[in-house]
Amino acid sequence: MHLKELYRDVILDHNRSPRNFGRLQPADAQAAGHNPLCGDKLTLTLRMQGDRVEDLRFEGQGCAISTASASLMTEAVKGRSRQEIARLYGEVHALLTAPTGEPAPELGKLLALAGVAEFPARVKCASLCWHTLNAALERTPTPVSTE
Repeated sequence: MHLKELYRDVILDHNRSPRNFGRLQPADAQAAGHNPLCGDKLTLTLRMQGDRVEDLRFEGQGCAISTASASLMTEAVKGRSRQEIARLYGEVHALLTAPTGEPAPELGKLLALAGVAEFPARVKCASLCWHTLNAALERTPTPVSTE
């Protein structure tokens, strides 16, 4: 199987069967995000254990890239510290906006988002969940917008 096909299959799988979908209760923090260009809407709830994200969930509606990215993100950040999440976000941001030859191996399944860089209009779809996660971690009360 070609690498692009594998990535496409991961995106389709996470869109059809998103992981960690729903609302987490009780939650320590939540944030809402909106991508007006595509119509993606997302609410993220999370529970912290010290400096680590113990658990998180997302709900909302969006395009396949937005839903798959949120699903992949929740799997990737669960159990990680704020510092680890910030480093991971930097790697994902680079993958989406300025891909270089070799992506960071710690991206794991998030590598499925590599193809998004070929479609600049879709970068906001893939990064909405990350901006929303940052808002939840910072306890930002106003909704996040990609505009």
